[in-house]
Amino acid sequence: MALAHAPEYLTYKDYLNLDDGVRYELIDGVLYNMAAPTVFHQRISKRLFKWLDDFLEGRKCEAFYSPIDVRLKADKHDDVVVQPDIVVVCDKNKIDKKGIIGAPDLVIEILSPSSGYVDKVLKHKKYQESGVREYWIVDPTHKTVDVYLPLDGKYFPRHYGGDNIVPVQILAGLDIYLEKLFLE
Repeated sequence: MALAHAPEYLTYKDYLNLDDGVRYELIDGVLYNMAAPTVFHQRISKRLFKWLDDFLEGRKCEAFYSPIDVRLKADKHDDVVVQPDIVVVCDKNKIDKKGIIGAPDLVIEILSPSSGYVDKVLKHKKYQESGVREYWIVDPTHKTVDVYLPLDGKYFPRHYGGDNIVPVQILAGLDIYLEKLFLE
């Protein structure tokens, strides 16, 4: 949810000066408040991160979990700072002491009741524009995963549910079993 009391347009510099203890994301200069995740959300996040982290052991890519700042437009207006649930970065030059600069290779967002519009519309557009190679939207309520892969600059979805196995496209050999992912 966008904040009504925030100044009209903010940049990363303004974002860094926020000190009210609340987690925010900045999308096109507008602040969005981030609600605390549910226990089920955290279980899903923990499982996904563990599978990714274990798979990446000894490889060039690295997985990170929220909160970590991802500056998608650091080289332009620097007015987009998001905190995806999980990211995988394969270019070590994109990692600095404060977070990730530029598009991660894989972004995973786990929906919360309050995050649907931001994750499915606003961030989806920003990930596509910035060149994220694989974008997942995990829906704990419906126990589904939508995987977005780019083709000619636009994302195209693949939908998974039930007992499907979801291949991580950018990490050949890693499959996610939805029955295990969505255990409550």
